[in-house]
Amino acid sequence: MHLALFDFDHTITTVDTYSGFLRRIATPRQLSHAKWKVGPWLAGYRVGIVPAAGIRARVTRLAFTGRPAEEIEAEGARYAAQALPQVLRAEMMHRIDAHQARGDTVVVVSGSLDAYLRPWCERHGLELICNRLESRDGKLTGRYHQGDCGSDKVARIRARYDVDAWPRIHAYGDSREDCGMLALAHHRWYRGRQIA
Repeated sequence: MHLALFDFDHTITTVDTYSGFLRRIATPRQLSHAKWKVGPWLAGYRVGIVPAAGIRARVTRLAFTGRPAEEIEAEGARYAAQALPQVLRAEMMHRIDAHQARGDTVVVVSGSLDAYLRPWCERHGLELICNRLESRDGKLTGRYHQGDCGSDKVARIRARYDVDAWPRIHAYGDSREDCGMLALAHHRWYRGRQIA
C-alpha cells in the first residue's frame, strides 16, 4: 500500500472552490463591503505580493466571524453535494479511483475548508487534512483551528503519517504551497504532469 496526497483546488478541481463557497455564503452586507476590505489584498495576491495564506486569513475573518457554526456546516454540505461535482477533473478522479483500487491511503491536503471538504471526502472515502474553522459556543471566530494548513502542509502530513514508513508516496499539486508536499513524494505530479 502506498500513500497518495492530493491538493484540492486546481488539482482535483478546475476552479478555486474556496472563493466559490465564500460567494455562496456571504451576506449582502459582506458582499457590498468586500471590494473595499478585500480588493487591495486580492490585487496584491494576483501580482504575487500577498501570499495565499494572507488573503485566506483576511477573507475568512470577514466572512465567518460571528456566523453560526451549524449554518455554515449545512451550507458546506449543500455546496459539496451541489457545486463540487460540477468542477471535478475527470482525470484526477480516475487517479483517485486507481489509488483506492490498489488499496492506497488517499489524502486530500488542502488550504480550503472543512465545511465542504469533509462531506465531500467522506462521500468518496478519502482522508482529509485541511483548514478547520474555529468555533466557540456555536459561533465561528473567523480564525482557523490550529492555523492555516495551506502554508503548513508538510508539518500536518508528518503529524498524521509516518512518511518514512511508506514504501511509495505519490503527490499531486499545482501551486507553491504544494512544493513541500511534492518534495516528500517518490512520484510527483505538478499541474497534471509528472516531474522528476
